[in-house]
Amino acid sequence: MRPPAMQGIHHVALICSDYKRSKRFYSETLGLPILAEHYRAARQSWKLDLQLPDGSQLELFSFVGAPPRPSRPEAQGLRHLAFAVTDLDAWLAYLQQQGVTTEPVRVDEYTGKRFTFFQDPDGLPLELYQV
Repeated sequence: MRPPAMQGIHHVALICSDYKRSKRFYSETLGLPILAEHYRAARQSWKLDLQLPDGSQLELFSFVGAPPRPSRPEAQGLRHLAFAVTDLDAWLAYLQQQGVTTEPVRVDEYTGKRFTFFQDPDGLPLELYQV
């Protein structure tokens, strides 16, 4: 018996160390529209839902005392979050204007597609992958 069909990724959840800084980075620097924002008093935690162009979402959470990522880049868990872009060079220029440092552009040895990595305010590796 085969499993039922999946429709895709609904959301990716991230825990940030500085909620306001991460909210500004993802909503203003990366330009993701805010869908909803909630403060959960019982947990002293913010939850921010951001819309990705394909309909999936990015959730940002703040939790008091959340431990930092143990090591990088090969720690277990989420390795990186990749965003599909059509114009990598335009994104590189834009991120540079925003003061965001990117790694040198690489080429995927299997697909021939160009990509680069950069970090969010908490050091989470983010990738821009030209499609």
